[in-house]
Amino acid sequence: MASVALTSSSAVKKPALKFVQLLNMSFGFLGIQFGWDLQRANMGPIYEYLKASPDEIPMLFLAAPLTGLIVQPIIGYMSDRTWHPWWGRRRPYFFVGAVLSTICLFFMPNSSALWMAAGLLWILDTSGNIAMEPFRAFVADMLPEHQRTSGFAMQSFMIALGGSIASALPFILSNIFHVSRTAESGQIPDSVKYAFYIGASIFFAAVMYTILTTKEYPPTDAETKEKEEGKGLVAGIREINRAIFNMPKKMKQLALVQFFTWPGLFLMWFYYSTAVARNVFNAEDQTSPVYTEGVEFAGLTLAYYNVVAFLVALFIPFIARKLGRKLTHSVCLLCGAIGLISVGFVTSKNELFLCMTGVGIAWTSILSMPYAMLAGALPEHKIGVYMGIFNFFIVLPEIIASLFFGWIMQHLLNNDRMLAVQIGGGLMILAGIICYFFVSESKGEHVVSDQDIAGLEIEEQRSV
Repeated sequence: MASVALTSSSAVKKPALKFVQLLNMSFGFLGIQFGWDLQRANMGPIYEYLKASPDEIPMLFLAAPLTGLIVQPIIGYMSDRTWHPWWGRRRPYFFVGAVLSTICLFFMPNSSALWMAAGLLWILDTSGNIAMEPFRAFVADMLPEHQRTSGFAMQSFMIALGGSIASALPFILSNIFHVSRTAESGQIPDSVKYAFYIGASIFFAAVMYTILTTKEYPPTDAETKEKEEGKGLVAGIREINRAIFNMPKKMKQLALVQFFTWPGLFLMWFYYSTAVARNVFNAEDQTSPVYTEGVEFAGLTLAYYNVVAFLVALFIPFIARKLGRKLTHSVCLLCGAIGLISVGFVTSKNELFLCMTGVGIAWTSILSMPYAMLAGALPEHKIGVYMGIFNFFIVLPEIIASLFFGWIMQHLLNNDRMLAVQIGGGLMILAGIICYFFVSESKGEHVVSDQDIAGLEIEEQRSV
């Protein structure tokens, strides 16, 4: 791999990176996504295996986002001010998050009680955020403005690849390798257990690959001076508060879009797998083999939407150049909304793949377009803390859903899991409308260079 002279200076000119360098710096996201998608596809069923009722499920997800609300900006602030000659700025956080997440993934499927599973999910989400948040800032650190759409698209590519394999793992293990999908009441099937063990190993290996193959730019003289002037916890809290109250206009607009986008995803992750098992496979309860079969098939369709996202990520830089980032994101969100709403109207299990096609299109854009639109509006030396704050608007909807949706399920929806998924689709429609009508996009903002169009085909002959 071509090298870059990494010497501290008043400014670092960021050259365009080659395809293999984009791949190396984003590969760790494949592992991180194993952690997220294993829990998204399986935590709802795991809670029901451990005898949780549907209205209890949202509250069992509450501790993790509450912690994330605190952890994300702190990790962003700390990573902005970290520098080690070998570890760099963001990579120490990749490593710590990967180690803790790997341990949690090994213990999760051996949970013997609801409190144990919920506690491990809390630690797993916190650890995942420690690894993930600096990855968002990593793209802005390493790439020039014209290549950032491609950088976030490559992250989407890795996320979709990791998510597709992770979501399908229990299905693969039980149907191809004949690992048992049944378990006694209060126990978790072996197909789920082995999926978590495999996911833990891939998480750690993928993050270590990025750490070992990618070097970071050192801080500029101005960043070093600011770091020295802003030491200590109190200074950090002040800096985070200042950033919150001085968010750029575009960040506020995109935050509103995120606020209505992510509840749709959370409701899908809370209830989709169990809704498929009960409404499509007609399982009476979680002890039935048909229930586990339905959960596994739901995981397969979740894997499929990640495959769709994987493919769409190849083309989204080109689409964004033609339509603009704002319109691209709005259209993709509407595709996802249609997919979620249509889940309630399927008459056979295979129609779920068509529904998940729309979700996959939305997922690619959700993982790339908001960050690509945001990165250029942020001060270069505070990208980490602002990215952490931006993710408030992912965490806050999850907290609200966790606190209040259990009551809605019990008193208004009669614990109808499928209807909860469809409500998520309705919220995603609202997010798409807000994005189109309220997010500002300067004239020509979406017109980027030919390198960005090429996206994942950066010319190999360019020297770095």
